[in-house]
Amino acid sequence: MDAPKLRRVSTRLGELDCQVVEGLPEGKSPELAVVLCHGFGAPAGDLVPMAAQMLAMHPPLAQRVRFILPGAPLSLEDMGMPTGRSWFPIPEAILRGQMRDWPAFAQGVPAGLPAARRALMSVVSAVSTTMKLPYSRIVLGGFSQGGMVTTDVALRLEECPAGLCILSGTLIAEPEWRQKAKARQGLPVFQGHGRYDPLLPFATAEHLRDTLVQEGLTVDFFPFDGQHTIDEEEQERMAAFLKARLGS
Repeated sequence: MDAPKLRRVSTRLGELDCQVVEGLPEGKSPELAVVLCHGFGAPAGDLVPMAAQMLAMHPPLAQRVRFILPGAPLSLEDMGMPTGRSWFPIPEAILRGQMRDWPAFAQGVPAGLPAARRALMSVVSAVSTTMKLPYSRIVLGGFSQGGMVTTDVALRLEECPAGLCILSGTLIAEPEWRQKAKARQGLPVFQGHGRYDPLLPFATAEHLRDTLVQEGLTVDFFPFDGQHTIDEEEQERMAAFLKARLGS
């Protein structure tokens, strides 16, 4: 099969500027939308190459799936990162490697998370409306902080999404997430995490996995021998997860 011809478009969806990547035949509507969110400090288009590679390597996805990649609402220019974006602020002590008490961090609701949640929910709503897709045909996912905010949104939408992909994420707002997850029993989740992650330790990923499973979600957990990154085999596993959502 010939490699699909990919297109990339910049647009505004809801409250956020987004990049849209697809290889759909001209005039064809997507059967599945994937809203994929970058991590803290990354530029808005950080995951565009990943989305493009997944579509290029998997023509069945390119024929049926549209990727939407929102830029986080907060600029990090004042921190010396002119193109860096953030979904919500992270305390300086944590950024410097101090006070990384992850079990304690998991219990609280980070300042700025509700605003990030509203912004991302506006994107999901706009995707549903403009692309004529129910939430049950939209997958949410993200890397690191992007995985945190997409997990939060996936647990709170009015309707259950098609799936959730958590790439090197961690647990936050645990009491709220546990309560919300009770209405998401059976939600398929793909979760990948590096065993040697120096930023979000592997144990925090296991705790997130166990929390979701305890509340009835179905988690495909993929550990890999790496650090705080997206592994090539992890990307292949995520592509397989998306293909399964197409068939559901």
